[in-house]
Amino acid sequence: MLCAECSFPLPTHRTPTTICLKCKTPLATWWDESTGTFRTNRESLLPPSMSDGQSFKRRNTYSIEENVFLGALVIVSMHFEGMKLGSKSAARARDQVQKTLEKSLNKADVRERLAKNVDIWQRLRIIFQHATPSLTKLSLTEFSTPNDVPESAQLILNNYAALKEDLQYLNNLLVISRNMLAIKETAQEICQRVGFDREVRALVVLCVNVTSKGYDGESVVEQDRNRLLEITELCMASFCGFGEGHTHNWTMGNDRFKMDFWFAMLFDSEWKAELPPPGTPGPDGLDVHDVHDEVQNWLKRHNKRDPVAAGLLATYEKDAAETKETPGPLPTEENPQTEPVEESTTPIWKPELKDDKYEQDRLYARVSHQIDVWWKRVRDANYDGWVLPMETVEGAKERALQCTNNAMHRYIPSRDHHHHDKHYEGEEHYHEHHHPESTGGDDEVDDRSTHGEHGLDDDEEEEEEDDDSYVEGPLRGLLTEIPNILDTKQIEALHMTVKACIVDSMGSGLTPAGENLQKTRCKMFLALDCGKNLLREMLVFIAVWEQTDQQFIFQITAQIIESFHHNALLPYAWNSLRILKDIVSPAQTVLLRLINYMFRARKDSAIYNDLKDYSRDAKLIHFLYNYFRCRVVPDCVALIAAQAEILRGKHDASDFPVDLWDMERAKDGLSQYLDFISVIAEIPEMRHLLIEWDCVYELVTLLKGLEVGVARKPLTEQANNINTPPMHDTPHKFPWSGIKIQILIILTSLLAPTNVRRNGPGNPIVQKQLLDHAGIMPLLNCCVYDGHNEYLKERATLAIKFVMEGCEEAQRFVRELVPVKRAQAARKGGADGVVAKHQELKKNLEEFQKPRVVEEREVP
Repeated sequence: MLCAECSFPLPTHRTPTTICLKCKTPLATWWDESTGTFRTNRESLLPPSMSDGQSFKRRNTYSIEENVFLGALVIVSMHFEGMKLGSKSAARARDQVQKTLEKSLNKADVRERLAKNVDIWQRLRIIFQHATPSLTKLSLTEFSTPNDVPESAQLILNNYAALKEDLQYLNNLLVISRNMLAIKETAQEICQRVGFDREVRALVVLCVNVTSKGYDGESVVEQDRNRLLEITELCMASFCGFGEGHTHNWTMGNDRFKMDFWFAMLFDSEWKAELPPPGTPGPDGLDVHDVHDEVQNWLKRHNKRDPVAAGLLATYEKDAAETKETPGPLPTEENPQTEPVEESTTPIWKPELKDDKYEQDRLYARVSHQIDVWWKRVRDANYDGWVLPMETVEGAKERALQCTNNAMHRYIPSRDHHHHDKHYEGEEHYHEHHHPESTGGDDEVDDRSTHGEHGLDDDEEEEEEDDDSYVEGPLRGLLTEIPNILDTKQIEALHMTVKACIVDSMGSGLTPAGENLQKTRCKMFLALDCGKNLLREMLVFIAVWEQTDQQFIFQITAQIIESFHHNALLPYAWNSLRILKDIVSPAQTVLLRLINYMFRARKDSAIYNDLKDYSRDAKLIHFLYNYFRCRVVPDCVALIAAQAEILRGKHDASDFPVDLWDMERAKDGLSQYLDFISVIAEIPEMRHLLIEWDCVYELVTLLKGLEVGVARKPLTEQANNINTPPMHDTPHKFPWSGIKIQILIILTSLLAPTNVRRNGPGNPIVQKQLLDHAGIMPLLNCCVYDGHNEYLKERATLAIKFVMEGCEEAQRFVRELVPVKRAQAARKGGADGVVAKHQELKKNLEEFQKPRVVEEREVP
């Protein structure tokens, strides 16, 4: 016989005075204070029907691990409800929570039993429900005192011990819940039904508010600073990291919960604040109110539960109604389960049913009619065919000339400060307007370019006061601030969750209506402001941490970007990341780097055996190169021209229109673009596009501009004069380091023969293009040493070799060039150095013309 209280074996020979040796419970009948009834250990031997006690209406069939964890949760719940616990009780509860955490991680059977226990999920919800307001009172205030430690920081210091204890409790409970959710469908259903997922989201919001408050580090002593940092680290690592891990496991493999999470993320508490009234479409034709209602109706129609979870929840609700031994009734359901809704397999849209929105959406059967119409409006203009041509070279020349003429008077938005933090002013953003008739939203006007990217004249000017590129304060969105407060390891779960919701390979195929829900969520991500804000922060996050393409976080983000590509939405994403004052914004630069990574993986693969894949990639290259020709090159050439005017003394250095920070951003964008073109030039199936579009024009134009506008760095440079101003005071001397090297690499790829050994005559089409654009002289000038471009001469030599071989016109040009240069130098007098340079150049060129087989060597 076992003791009914502790299951310890009772003695074989018992008397009415026998007691349990472990818990000291008497064997005879005794009065139980907790239940208010007489009890006896002999009750353990009686069948349920013979027991009339209230305690046996719900028999305890839980395992020892479940009972222990439930007991610990009761104590933790009392703690967050404000009850004073003894030190031994609190220590015992912490110990049991820690042991449960270890078992849930290492023992699958324990993890499964915990995950299917509705009482445990209810206790967790109650704890987090009480914890959020409790922690808010301990850590946040509404106002701060000027010129002093912010009140929130002082409040955290005053409540340091309590905050630390509470955060450690919640940290462990979040890990346990994350492990429980590994059971997938059953645990996911119970978690959602009890409302635990909503409490976790509320806690994540609190975490963001605490960690983003900040404090004046100079106003606190070292010990206080360390305490503040410790609380911040607990919030960052515990709440956000494990909170997002919980969310990732909750949505994994479950389309309904993915859509539920997406709905909560994209429609935050303030989603209506800046929108036009219902029925009024936004600038890009999207009625966000309708999107909200349509997604909500889809969730109502798709609320079928996992059968195991449904049975467990039904049993719990019955017990909660009949006894007082449960943690309490389940919360009211937002989308109560209804009878299965019959949906059509052929979507039918009936505008006449606008007064019965639910029925209208049921007949349509897809998630959102508004999203589908929006996508057709904003997707790549060439999606259905090549309807948008490439800007011509003549148009590009005109554009570059206009930009150059206005070089010293470019529109630069005024700023009262020049503080640039590690996020590259991520809060400054530009909302691209897409109209139904637009071809990608590139028609906005600034003084850098008087035409849209697609060669269309712009008739309207934007006023400075209407420019929404500069927005102060945090961006909207449940998750938008998270990339600003986590490191690369902590944020992985956020990227994994986004990937799981939108990448095709993580989906479950097509719905009966033929809809790919992964693609639909991908479209929603870019259609709604909260999604676009999060995308910008995710991209700038990579730039801040300088991730290599081998790191996990970079590769996850690359898969997210490729999902945009599969939906023909990269042009829209590109335009939504624009900032008017930047030639290429920081977020666009990172996006382009991810696109480079995507195309680099295409090289030497069989992907282009599929015409659909080839066409999709070619259209993206078309869009990006069109932007390069219409925006990037004209604006960069204009900046370099402004440098040249100052170098020649036509303008004062103080007239230079931008600061060093803007020059760095322009150079980063140009460099990333050249890297992109270099990758495309190395893909045999795509190289012909660059040749067809006369890519040589842009490359030669940049080389010519750099030759005139940027002084070479000599081999031996004199020590800096003590009176020389720092670099940030001389943006007009910006060196554009490495750009010439990148240009020569591209030219070499385009000029080189297509055979494996790359020997023989160069590409005749590219040779002719180079001659037509007077590109040989800029190439020859690259043979002169320039410390801003290492190994420039070696790169130039290789490019010149491919120009000269098989091109009689190029050879004749060089033969005629050297005597002319010698005569010009002689007329000037005292130009021995110039003569010597061209004599050496002639000797090198004569070597090129000798018949020989050149074996390719790797150039550093």
